[in-house]
Amino acid sequence: MKVTRFRPLDSTETAPPHSPSALRALRINDPAPDFIARTTQGEKRLSDYRGRWLVLFSHPADFTPVCTSEFIALARRADAFEALGCDLMALSVDSLYSHLAWLKDIYRRFGVKVAFPIIEDPSMAIGHAFGMVDAGSSDSATVRASFVIDPTGIVRAISWYPMNIGRSVDELLRLVTALQTADREQASTPAGWSPGEPLLEPAATTLDAALADGDGDAPWYYRERRA
Repeated sequence: MKVTRFRPLDSTETAPPHSPSALRALRINDPAPDFIARTTQGEKRLSDYRGRWLVLFSHPADFTPVCTSEFIALARRADAFEALGCDLMALSVDSLYSHLAWLKDIYRRFGVKVAFPIIEDPSMAIGHAFGMVDAGSSDSATVRASFVIDPTGIVRAISWYPMNIGRSVDELLRLVTALQTADREQASTPAGWSPGEPLLEPAATTLDAALADGDGDAPWYYRERRA
């Protein structure tokens, strides 16, 4: 797999050009592009997270109100993600030193330590690799994307929020739990599913299977199953 290695640009350098026609937006079930980058927890490589679930998410900028609220909320629920075997990793185009100053201020003002790593990506190399920013964009100020990556490195879910709307930590936890449960039980989750609620049996995919399913109380295409 190709590895995107990030390093801060010198003052005389510019970000490499990107051809819109050469890039395709990352999709569900695609392998997550590997990379190595500096973070607030030291240098990290995405493939080091193999064997665990990962929520990789981008935020528009440090020292902004919605992003601050998200980071406080995620830091306070980090134990809930850990209980699912799921790590958190954030990204923005701000520098490592901006990240550190922001996290120090959050700790000083709110008493919350943000222990998950935040990637610096001023050249937008990783942002472009994940389709977090438009290929022709000069900044990523409007990006608020989340990628749920499974233990084999496959993107299993993607969500996008506008700049002025904060993400729901409860929904991210529910999403990871639903993906894990669906994999384990070989079933689907209905609308608004929460742990402990019934799952859905896979629907028949051939006429013979549908006819063989009989005429029970529930239609052949909607059968509940207790997890």
